[in-house]
Amino acid sequence: MEEIKLFGKWDYNVEVKEAGIKQYISLNPVYVPITSGRLIGKQFGKSKMNIVERLTNKLMRSGQGTKKVAGRYIRGGGATGKKQNAIKIVKSAFEIIEARTKMNPIQVLVNAIEKTGPAEETTVIIYGGIKYHQAVDVSAQRRVDFGLKYITLGAFATAFNSPKSIEDCLADEIMWASTSDSKSYAIQRKEETERIARSAR
Repeated sequence: MEEIKLFGKWDYNVEVKEAGIKQYISLNPVYVPITSGRLIGKQFGKSKMNIVERLTNKLMRSGQGTKKVAGRYIRGGGATGKKQNAIKIVKSAFEIIEARTKMNPIQVLVNAIEKTGPAEETTVIIYGGIKYHQAVDVSAQRRVDFGLKYITLGAFATAFNSPKSIEDCLADEIMWASTSDSKSYAIQRKEETERIARSAR
């Protein structure tokens, strides 16, 4: 039987090095990352969804126009509801990653997610009518969510008002994040989240 490859190009022989988030990064082989909503509404359904499809879904983010986050402008509502456009963006970005790194882009994406999920964050506790920020550990599933969110936000931030295409920006963000490069928006947001949590211990 022929091996199933993403877009007929990239195999799923990918290693997830971090044991804690391994069960939340689904690498079920698919040709095209579309489940047509079959996993919606099921407990831990998104953890059973192929990780490339989750990245594609994050690209279809909505938003309130343009806003400034962590010193960068983020535009919202870019490809909302246009999944074919989002899939084309991911495919082009993966081709760029493969050309530049000579590695399987799915492995590069998994490495990026492992390095961009914060280990702790803050929550608000109300005690005696006063709000306190308290540091809490981040669950494994939430770490994957944060990683995907920060990577796509970083791509949008770099592409906004820039001659670079969203495909180039997404490829750059994934490559920078996979090597913990300080140019990565996702790495900056992770470090900021953990720094705030450390001060709230």
